[in-house]
Amino acid sequence: MTALQDAPVSTTRRDDRAHVFHSWSAQAQIDPMPIERADGSYFWDENGKRYLDFSSQLVNVNIGYQHPRLVAAIAEQAAKLCTVAPGFANDARSTAARMIAEVAPGDLDKVFFTNGGAEANENAVRMARLHTGRHKVLAAYRSYHGATAGAIALTGDPRRWASEPGLPGIVRYWGPYPYRSAFHAVDEQQEGERALAHLRSTLEVEGPHTVAAIILETVVGTNGVLVPPPGYLAGVRALCDEFGIVLIADEVMSGFGRCGEWFAVDRWGVTPDLITFAKGVNSGYVPLGGVVISAAIAATFADRPFPGGLTYSGHPLACASAVASMQVFHDEDIPGRARRLGAEVIGPELRALQERHPSIGEVRGLGAMWAIELVRNRETREPLVPFNASGPAAAPMAGVVAACKERGLWPFVHFNRLHVVPPCTTTADEIREGVAVLDAALEGADRYCAP
Repeated sequence: MTALQDAPVSTTRRDDRAHVFHSWSAQAQIDPMPIERADGSYFWDENGKRYLDFSSQLVNVNIGYQHPRLVAAIAEQAAKLCTVAPGFANDARSTAARMIAEVAPGDLDKVFFTNGGAEANENAVRMARLHTGRHKVLAAYRSYHGATAGAIALTGDPRRWASEPGLPGIVRYWGPYPYRSAFHAVDEQQEGERALAHLRSTLEVEGPHTVAAIILETVVGTNGVLVPPPGYLAGVRALCDEFGIVLIADEVMSGFGRCGEWFAVDRWGVTPDLITFAKGVNSGYVPLGGVVISAAIAATFADRPFPGGLTYSGHPLACASAVASMQVFHDEDIPGRARRLGAEVIGPELRALQERHPSIGEVRGLGAMWAIELVRNRETREPLVPFNASGPAAAPMAGVVAACKERGLWPFVHFNRLHVVPPCTTTADEIREGVAVLDAALEGADRYCAP
């Protein structure tokens, strides 16, 4: 027996392994770490080891752990009204909807609440199809929209494969990615132009009169932190206007301060017809998501029932936490803090890191949402590990992750990328603390680089 096998197993770990079925996992090959507590930008395991969270869990803890105002709001709401069916009105839901509508762009003035982002995207597609009377939805490769049946069909990465065939009427297109251009573009401007030309061509051959919606992540999240080139989102908006297509902006990850704005679309002055949200609206303290709806689409259902609903839509505890979160966003200027953190600390620190490590091919991002793309060769841009790598092929990235965790940093990793997505409330000193760990961990990646 090894020392690890001889060590006592906690009740939490034992019961987890015996009874919890974990998502996205081969059950016999995982050993989830029990977490004891969290505060601010840190969490502690059951042995007392502290981790600086550069992942915000699943990029959702935007205002950090255990914010006292959210904790108090949940407790206060629980003492008054724990739950009520969505057919009733209640002050927590009404106030949350009003506050979200007040910061939404354009005439997006109504909110349909869900339990999370996947359900938000499912219902947004349903609204678009009913509003237009059309059935096709264009969804990008290199995207993630959730794991429910419809949302996973919209998703454009390998997590979709096991669920195919899925929802009918989904058509794929390529979005912009200047570092690995599908259009052989030489710069950002050309990438945006060619991506828009490709999207127009796709609409032409599919028949724009059959297309209900184009859905996109305003800033692509897990699949690369891909910030759209200037003019791209405006171009998609113009295509949708030209052909009467609903534009759905998936802001589940990029919204509520993450990109330094209330909604990431605000950075480019673009107003979608529907915005889907979750995660940062209340930092995941209680499950909550939703769709922010334009006046035109809301009018479709003025005298026609919307054929969808959820038992816990607008749950009072979740909405109370959202109200408190929105108040914190205003009072503490969370979007502004995230914007400055990215421009003044994260961006410069990561670019300095790039100068020291040949394994860093590109640094990109904004606000508190950044990616470090790791390569074996900067000239050829060969990824450090292959696309969707697993097992021995993924070993170089696994080594970087292990080195981070050993030093008390919890990273967010996808394919050949390290994402730097801490809480928007993380301090400059905490960012520098985490970057110092990345600096040490990346020495392992550098060993795989071409001389």
